[in-house]
Amino acid sequence: MLLPYLNENLIEAGCDEAGRGCLAGAVYAAAVILPKDFKNELLNDSKQLTEKQRYALREIVEKEALAWAVGIVSPEEIDKINILNASFLAMHRAVDSLQFRPQHLLIDGNRFKKYQDLPHTTIIKGDGKYLSIAAASILAKTYRDDYMNRLHEEFPYYDWNKNKGYPTKKHRMAIAERGTTPYHRMTFNLLSHRQLSLDF
Repeated sequence: MLLPYLNENLIEAGCDEAGRGCLAGAVYAAAVILPKDFKNELLNDSKQLTEKQRYALREIVEKEALAWAVGIVSPEEIDKINILNASFLAMHRAVDSLQFRPQHLLIDGNRFKKYQDLPHTTIIKGDGKYLSIAAASILAKTYRDDYMNRLHEEFPYYDWNKNKGYPTKKHRMAIAERGTTPYHRMTFNLLSHRQLSLDF
């Protein structure tokens, strides 16, 4: 059972990102502030859910959250500042866009770059522990999937509607045969099967 909050007396925003380990496309992050009494039996880490479940939950989260927002960092920005900093920046942009300011941030993972003067807590595998982080993981994942599906229409050869930019064999073969697109992250090891694995 996921926990509703870490600090009962603070307005908390859960934050998570999607697309960190991809070879192509922007990195997306979301920030979500849920009511303290929010309950949903199905809400969990987005990776544990089916696509249909994720999109159904996105509607519930957007309807019932006190505030939610999505932040995006482009492939060009990723190449300039590196993927770890880009993940932090995407979360900062999501928090920036919230309708009101939280008092504390719950961050999925073990590292974060402080956002202004807001206190934060990093939680490893937080998307499977706290409802607000799970909600953020669902928004980040589904909005990024929508984006990769749109890019697939422009560049269908790379199979982005299925792999969402992750380094699958078909994606690597397409890069080897067709070269890169404007959406590829040029600082990533695009052709090697020994792509540095990232700690999610």
